Amino acid sequence: MRIRIVGAGAMGRGIAQWAAAAGHTVELCDVRTEAVTAAVDFVRSMLERAVQKGRTSSGEAAAALERLVPLDDPWAPGPEVELVIEAVREDLDTKAEVFGKLEEALPDSTVFATNTSSLSVTRIALSLRDPARLAGLHFFNPVPLMKIVEVVPGAATRPEIPPALAALVEGCGHRAVTVADTPGFLVNHAGRGLVTEALALLEESVAGPADIDRIARDVLGLRMGPFELTDLTGLDVTAAVIDSIWQGFRHEDRLRPSYLTPNRVTAGLHGRKTGQGWFAYGPEAPDAATEPPVTGDSGRPVFVAGAAGEELRDALTAAGAAVESGPEPSERAVVLVPVWGATVAAAVSSLGLPAARTFGVDPLPAEGRRRVLAVTPAADPAAARDARAVLARAPEGEEPRTVSVVRDTAGSVAQRLLASVVAVATSIAERSLATPADIDLAVTTGLGYPVGPLAWGDRIGAGRLLDLQRALHATTGDPRYRPTRWLTERAQLGLSLTDPGTTPADCAGLTGDR
Repeated sequence: MRIRIVGAGAMGRGIAQWAAAAGHTVELCDVRTEAVTAAVDFVRSMLERAVQKGRTSSGEAAAALERLVPLDDPWAPGPEVELVIEAVREDLDTKAEVFGKLEEALPDSTVFATNTSSLSVTRIALSLRDPARLAGLHFFNPVPLMKIVEVVPGAATRPEIPPALAALVEGCGHRAVTVADTPGFLVNHAGRGLVTEALALLEESVAGPADIDRIARDVLGLRMGPFELTDLTGLDVTAAVIDSIWQGFRHEDRLRPSYLTPNRVTAGLHGRKTGQGWFAYGPEAPDAATEPPVTGDSGRPVFVAGAAGEELRDALTAAGAAVESGPEPSERAVVLVPVWGATVAAAVSSLGLPAARTFGVDPLPAEGRRRVLAVTPAADPAAARDARAVLARAPEGEEPRTVSVVRDTAGSVAQRLLASVVAVATSIAERSLATPADIDLAVTTGLGYPVGPLAWGDRIGAGRLLDLQRALHATTGDPRYRPTRWLTERAQLGLSLTDPGTTPADCAGLTGDR
């Protein structure tokens, strides 16, 4: 295939390298001829590096470079061009102008694709005489390494174009997901669950950025915590995406932005690129990984309360803790309560537990290296230090557990983050913006999550997750935590969250014979 790429910036040159390496002839052009020269040089250096690392042969690299054709004129006639990929700046008028000129220069049979990340594909297509020829083809940076591409049909896109673009992407070694033309498309939309909930936790002073990140990494298994991720991408970029998606979905509660971000963006606290974000960067910056030492009495008696405490009780017993077995805690014992969607304060009230020495423990997951201790405003600090020391115990021959201390909140940190991630994904599924399989594929490939959010929900159990979201909703009264129909129905029917289920269209051919 002969492909013309318009725009030789970071995205354009990455797409050019990807397509040329896959065997396609690529015309690379830009209104700035020096940008094209720089892009070709960059692609050459990347191919040389791939040869040095053994990822490709010198012959394959040379052949790919030969297939890269620099053009001086983006609007030059191209009778053999089958596909155009536009990668110019993110501005509707600019993109409309580019496609208008291309429509005059190229055959009617040429398919147009925009690499927009935030603009409506349908609105871009409206500038064309034939809007049916255009679709979205959203790549992620760096293109050769980020092996996921969103195929976005506009409202008028011809039905044969999206599957053809998906086949092209798959043939070039990347994975393609098809998603509706809605704000954030799929990856950016699905990623709002983690970041918006992390900001909500920070708003409520449940924990600081470093502790929330540690819990996200060590309890949920994410590669990066939400705040270090935001510092990497830039808070200015992240905040703009959050606001855009929230506004685009008509102020959907579960996508609600935080009041914390506007002033930080204005102050230039954007993250790594400015040297200061949620964390400081540079040679003099403090180490955010440093945690306070465990100083309490790990031998203090401990009483595990609540019907869900058996797993924690067994784990502490195996670690050599002085676990009490009576019906009530002794006067000296610290009390630990595994909480699921509820607060420790509620457990103190309903179970008649001593407020000063009762603490919450997140049971998600009990086998993890990090445990999370929740403290209420009534907690005795000395008892809290002892409870942390007890939780840090591990069986003989194993490293002690690390323990984060957070403020009491419904569901604790990890549960709220996970509930939000799954809730946003199930809301995408129930709106039919993407298939369940594509949702999980996009999130694992595009965001690096250890498992797709729908499959993650299945691991926890749809019924248990429904209990969690109902408890969060009932405790907080915040509509952002209301369970989605997708989760509720599947929990009630015993279906997997990844199961698309039967639709009325599937049943259209059924008769009364059944």
